[in-house]
Amino acid sequence: MSLSPTDDLPHVGAAVEEWVFAAWSPDGRIGVVSGHRLTSAGDWYWAGLVESGRPLLHLAEWNVVRRSDPFIVKAPEMWAEHHCVAPFEQWSVGNEAHATALDDADDALGRAYGVPTPMAMDLEWYAVEGVEQIDDGYRQRGVLHGLVELLGRPDLDLAEIPAQRWHRWSGDPDLGPVPLEPVMAHTGLRAAFAFPNGTVSDWVLGPTGWRARHRPN
Repeated sequence: MSLSPTDDLPHVGAAVEEWVFAAWSPDGRIGVVSGHRLTSAGDWYWAGLVESGRPLLHLAEWNVVRRSDPFIVKAPEMWAEHHCVAPFEQWSVGNEAHATALDDADDALGRAYGVPTPMAMDLEWYAVEGVEQIDDGYRQRGVLHGLVELLGRPDLDLAEIPAQRWHRWSGDPDLGPVPLEPVMAHTGLRAAFAFPNGTVSDWVLGPTGWRARHRPN
């Protein structure tokens, strides 16, 4: 697959397409995830913030009406945006919403009942390497900086922490979760999401970034 800057944007005719951004502090105490998938049955948006000693802040909308600009996501009491500033070079990642605070990440795989918690992300993602092709798209390493505002606790000022992003699309609507290297044992922070198609994204934060939590068959 030969890639050009236009491949960073939506592909006409794709049955499904998604952009996922993830970042983490080098000490493994803070992690951020933000994803957006376009589907014919309603678009998805999900985001998570993990911080050592704090509940997981979980945000998910699984039936978003697509706007003329598909990168602007609006739902009741939620706004989010992934904005391509320069293809393969810079993206803006932001949201304003009431996330759900969950003491146990396993709850995110069920009904995700928790404490509504205002959260706002204003982040910039910059590439540090070129794109690397994967099945159905590509991934790219970068850095992320910006501010996460939180009610009733100190804001998080993220200064060029390690980051990675994925962009995938397919003519087959059955696109699985982002492929990550699995870990068998961990003590790290978790961000978990149960997608409408029955698949699960269950990530754990380790010393070298996000990994997929091993799920026994």
